[in-house]
Amino acid sequence: MASKILKNKRKPVPLAIFARDVARRKAVSGITDLPQNSGKRRTESKKALLKAVDAVGKSWSVR
Repeated sequence: MASKILKNKRKPVPLAIFARDVARRKAVSGITDLPQNSGKRRTESKKALLKAVDAVGKSWSVR
């Protein structure tokens, strides 16, 4: 449902164009690899989720 408060007149950016723009910005900035969270402060539920994902042979990580 559209917001009744927000009066934005711009059209939404299609995902393909947004992804292309993000890739271009990353290339221009020179950032090739972003650091991932170390995982030292994970909750027990997150640890259980990651363990379950690993058990089915999948990877939560982008890498």
